[in-house]
Amino acid sequence: MNRGEFIGVLGNIASGYRPRRRAIVLALAAMVLLPIESSHAGWLSDLFKGSKQGKLQRKAKPPKQAVSSRPTAIAKRAAAPKRQNVKLAALGPIHLSPGALPAATRCDPAKFRIVLDVGHTSESEGAISARNVSEFSYNLHLAGRIEEKLKAEGFAETKLLLTEGKARRSLVKRVDAANNLRADLLLSIHHDSVPNKFLEEWEFEGKKSRYSDRFSGYSVFVSRSNPDFRTSLSFAELIGREMKAQGLDYAAQYSQPIMGRYQRELLNKETGVYRYDELIVLRKTRMAAVLLEAGSIIIRDEELQMGSQERRDIISSGVASAMKTYCEPRWAMLGPI
Repeated sequence: MNRGEFIGVLGNIASGYRPRRRAIVLALAAMVLLPIESSHAGWLSDLFKGSKQGKLQRKAKPPKQAVSSRPTAIAKRAAAPKRQNVKLAALGPIHLSPGALPAATRCDPAKFRIVLDVGHTSESEGAISARNVSEFSYNLHLAGRIEEKLKAEGFAETKLLLTEGKARRSLVKRVDAANNLRADLLLSIHHDSVPNKFLEEWEFEGKKSRYSDRFSGYSVFVSRSNPDFRTSLSFAELIGREMKAQGLDYAAQYSQPIMGRYQRELLNKETGVYRYDELIVLRKTRMAAVLLEAGSIIIRDEELQMGSQERRDIISSGVASAMKTYCEPRWAMLGPI
């Protein structure tokens, strides 16, 4: 179907809506069809008039013969040359809810460079789970699954970033490596725990372990110190929305005073996006950067879920969907029809 035929079909569909709803549908469609030549631009004004104009024509009486009082003006309009490449964006802004659209422009998945940073290292393992498994192990498995999913969705330039070393030195290494890869986006993969004051002791397979069943859920972090904070926040919002759409809850405790020095500013109470300016991996990278705490491994029940293939598939699919929406925001804007 060519553009003209598509426009005709869209017009027939839109004419069945009430005027206000029809205007919204057509304005959104106009954004999708950018750019468009003026040879097709006339369909928009006709469709906005829609069936209302037809009703007026049916009710109108046959016109009396009359001589136009503005022949000169009509002649000038008829003689005016047609403008080429008139863009429908001239319709003006479309009012959407805050955060409805990512700030990113369209990107080519085949060329878009995504770095998946595996949080921590084999020497600096991060948190220890309720069953004595290192966070690094969970991070590695999940990041590998996300890499597979992104590549299957066409993001061929996705790179898995593994770093060696301890603590701060490894953080500097991973930032330098990401910057040298000239990535477009960095996503750092982690699994959560709780401050030590919330930990309790139990025994697992004959060994003493520590756990806390108080707080659960994923969380997404961004830094205002990142050179591309706007894009970072846009992608973080998309990830949060995908996690929520999968039925997952975010870790609300970070916004509470009980967290002490771990308390963070909650930027969106719907999606679980937090501000964490001091994180080196977010503020020192030269590209947009987001950190995902996929879930808590210190909670006994949630740890079992985080180690399952099913949960990894849910999270990796959510990240891939967020990435596709990020690269083509106009389709996400339309939503279901």
